[in-house]
Amino acid sequence: MRIISGKYKGQTLSSFNQPHIRPTTDRVKEAIFNMFQFEFENSHILDLYSGTGNLGIEALSRNALSVTFVDSHPASIMILKKNLQKLSIKDSFEIIKSDSLEFLSGQFENPFDIILIDPPFTKKLAHSTLLALSQSKALGPSTRVAIEWSKHEFLDESYPNLTLLKTKSFGDKSLSVFLSSLS
Repeated sequence: MRIISGKYKGQTLSSFNQPHIRPTTDRVKEAIFNMFQFEFENSHILDLYSGTGNLGIEALSRNALSVTFVDSHPASIMILKKNLQKLSIKDSFEIIKSDSLEFLSGQFENPFDIILIDPPFTKKLAHSTLLALSQSKALGPSTRVAIEWSKHEFLDESYPNLTLLKTKSFGDKSLSVFLSSLS
């Protein structure tokens, strides 16, 4: 895993072999960041099921104002902290050890600008995560959402308060981008 653009471009991230972690490939990551182009700059990002921090760190590399990393697995939190330390990232982030669905049911001072979702494929959480997000205060009027999901799981083409913009397939996984339809 490497950072593909921005101030940390070319830096490699640490990973480890755990059944719950399946890092986003460079090809899928490039697709996400190309779809949003310069929208990461000065944005508040939510990285759900953050794992190694690959997506959120890429957003920080592209000048996001802040990233909130959410993951419930202690080994994921450990490797995320190691990656942030490796790149000497000391601020502009928050790490929350929580189940992502529980996190979405909480209260938020402000909604996020961009939400990156990469749930473990083995748990088939894409659909339930988008359902929870569609009712969450984490979603604002112009929030953009990117979610990776397995072709072996179910995902609707529409959710309350979310409009599907695009879906792209990459072998056994897909990437869908939604825009908040809150007014």
